[in-house]
Amino acid sequence: MADRFEQVVNLCKRRGFVFPSAEIYGGFRSTYDYGPVGVLMLRNVKDAWWRTMVQLRDDVVGLDAAILSPPAIWQASGHLESFSDPLVDCRNCKARSRLDQLEDPDTCPNCGKHGTFTEARQFNLMFETHAGPVADEGSVAYLRPETAQGMFVDFKAVLETSRKKPPFGIAQIGKAFRNEITPQNFVFRTREFELMEVEFFVPPGDGPKWYEYWCAERLRWFTDLGIPPEDLRLRPHDPDELSHYSAGTSDIEYRYPWGWGELEGIAQRTDFDLRRHAEASGERLEYFDQASGERYLPHVVEPAVGATRALMAFLLAAYDEDEVKGEHRTVLRLHHRLAPYSVAVLPLSKKDTLTPLAREVLRSLQPHFMCDYDETQAIGRRYRRQDEIGTPYCVTVDFDSLEDEAVTIRERDSLEQVRVPVDALVGELRDRLS
Repeated sequence: MADRFEQVVNLCKRRGFVFPSAEIYGGFRSTYDYGPVGVLMLRNVKDAWWRTMVQLRDDVVGLDAAILSPPAIWQASGHLESFSDPLVDCRNCKARSRLDQLEDPDTCPNCGKHGTFTEARQFNLMFETHAGPVADEGSVAYLRPETAQGMFVDFKAVLETSRKKPPFGIAQIGKAFRNEITPQNFVFRTREFELMEVEFFVPPGDGPKWYEYWCAERLRWFTDLGIPPEDLRLRPHDPDELSHYSAGTSDIEYRYPWGWGELEGIAQRTDFDLRRHAEASGERLEYFDQASGERYLPHVVEPAVGATRALMAFLLAAYDEDEVKGEHRTVLRLHHRLAPYSVAVLPLSKKDTLTPLAREVLRSLQPHFMCDYDETQAIGRRYRRQDEIGTPYCVTVDFDSLEDEAVTIRERDSLEQVRVPVDALVGELRDRLS
């Protein structure tokens, strides 16, 4: 399994999924840039989540809240006081570690010495900055460590403008920032990342029911998109693991090459956030149920997943190697909704006689699918390149195409090839990719 991790990391760098950020300056720890192929897949992961969580439902609406926010929000939410991890320093090598992530809490993972740690102290993960031309106490602002607070602060405005009533949700995809003590394992734990979160507001007594519902729904989302069920598990948090706002949390964990680790968290946030913001701001954030005459603060169930962490899990699950006609092949068996390109158009030759038709085929497909076009090197090598980045279908334009006005569709996993008329190509691919 450890070999698979290295293979996927190498593939990501070689094929343009993920690059180390600022690499020409020696890199900047825990930051990554998503290349031409990676940015397409990351967008597809987010689109697949949005499709499931918003587009196919009538009880969830979207929001895009600000990244910068004033201290008052984070004071009310409890993050300034409680959003921290236990930090220890090694007296021997001066390395810093997060105590609760160490295999042996008495051994430094950097130098291997025993009994050299300082007493643990709490390290707040918030990124502080200043807004405006003067850096003083009045200009302090924070980069959000989660997208959730924007949804709580805007709850009243969304409620009034969307005309929704509990149970309903607010969904958001956006950047978040955490000053992690020990970022590690490629894009698994970084200081800058994208979150996909829903705050689902329910009547106070319905929290446990909806918590169970969302645990099952979110687990199914990953299996529907190709992660084997045996590589996923639902793990309830022990009481000492719970966040300051949670009455109960379960993690969907994935079997990473280094062991089980969090992929998504589903938390019962109760009315903690709305109550704290109502108290701090003086605004009434209750929902008034006209049918019952009851006024209450909704409770919240929150499914939250990192888009970049999900991308990594999908890549690890899809990575495979096999042999085709005695030749080694690396293939990403990605679900077609996640694959960076749906179709690649490959003229059999770069000769001028084929290029015009191949370009015409490409133009006919581009309004419907994300397409790649590759005419460099032998056709076998081009197939292998597309297999490596997970392209489900290749369309080959050959010399017979000039006569019969048909092309060959080649399927990534089965390697099946079928001949299809050019004028039926869009419909055939749409059926296969639906």
